[in-house]
Amino acid sequence: MIKITILCVGRLKENYWKDACDEYSKRMKRYASFSIIEVDEEKLPDSPSDGQISITLKKEGERLLSKIRSGSMVAAMCIEGKQRSSEKLADMIEDARVRGISEIVFVIGGSWGLSEEVKNTADVKLSMSEMTFPHQLARVMLCEQLYRAFQICSGGKYHK
Repeated sequence: MIKITILCVGRLKENYWKDACDEYSKRMKRYASFSIIEVDEEKLPDSPSDGQISITLKKEGERLLSKIRSGSMVAAMCIEGKQRSSEKLADMIEDARVRGISEIVFVIGGSWGLSEEVKNTADVKLSMSEMTFPHQLARVMLCEQLYRAFQICSGGKYHK
């Protein structure tokens, strides 16, 4: 069974985000070993300088990279990534399984995104949309899309 990990910066504060992620986590157990790992978010002033943002991205990036196991396929969720349909995401996961990849790690940054080091480590860069979403909502959307991808792979009714 493939392992799917969502590695993200920050914690979900509102119960409705937590409840949504918990629901998809429960559904995913049928298809994959699924986990969400959170790393601490750096605190910044209300109007941070470019230098402060850069330092924040570096520190958060180091935390993220320290959680990625060697041999894992890494998918960075970033604005410059490629948009894929649900079917193409399912194809990507199925292809990874066929190639013997045991874990896919989807990485979601904090409010300021991901460091260049994290993006450069990624095997693939994915974007959900050209629109901007809060990173908490992005996590819920990714959980849903992963569940949908496994439903597509298994011929389930959810996607129809």
